[in-house]
Amino acid sequence: QVLFALNQTLLQHESLRAGSLQAPYTTEDLIKHYNCGDLNAVIFNHDTSQVPNFINTTLPPHEQVTAQEIDSYFRQELIYKRNERMGKRVMTLLRENRDKSFFFAFGAGHFLGNNTVIDVLRQAGFEVEHTPPGQPI
Repeated sequence: QVLFALNQTLLQHESLRAGSLQAPYTTEDLIKHYNCGDLNAVIFNHDTSQVPNFINTTLPPHEQVTAQEIDSYFRQELIYKRNERMGKRVMTLLRENRDKSFFFAFGAGHFLGNNTVIDVLRQAGFEVEHTPPGQPI
């Protein structure tokens, strides 16, 4: 699976460089939607937006199964479990220090797709609000 993942990643990067594959959105698109607080935009609603996309319909059936297994593993280990750990750390700090104010900064990837840090906090009963750019905190 590791070899398969590496080969697929290299093939994707080679295709991007050669111009035969184009990213579905630009960095500017990501920045615009993130700054606008539009995390429900189509470009953010993919569970695999944070990891390479190994699922490719041109792969033979046995390789498609491998790709799906790797995709599921990455989604679970690199996204969901990590967001859960980060959310629990935030909750611990907030609960143990009720008299203090905190500012938490996370990479944009922790707010995208499903099972985000925000989802973890809201499911635990915390109220989370978006603060648009330029608005005082």
